[in-house]
Amino acid sequence: MSAARFVYITAESRDEAVAIGRALVQERLAACANVIDPVTSIYWWEGAVQEDAEVVLVLKTQADLVTPLTERVKALHSYACPCVVALPIDGGNPAYLQWIADQTTGASARSDR
Repeated sequence: MSAARFVYITAESRDEAVAIGRALVQERLAACANVIDPVTSIYWWEGAVQEDAEVVLVLKTQADLVTPLTERVKALHSYACPCVVALPIDGGNPAYLQWIADQTTGASARSDR
């Protein structure tokens, strides 16, 4: 079993987050997607502090799928520089962690991107 990862993504809208999450789960690059709406994001962009409403997309996947998942997000996302960060999952319910692995096993082999 590969090490599990928690992937954090922000999106412009709920529709975009749902579309990206659905695509990644259907393609088995992620076992699960959670959409959290709305959040307020404050960040530097183009030399100024910005404040916008965004939507958070949280994914659970395997470590070896983070790179193809990130590339797929970049292809689907409306932002020029989308936030995609992966964090290790250091523990949790072993049965759930196995479920993540089971739902994403073979995704790299099935991917033609």
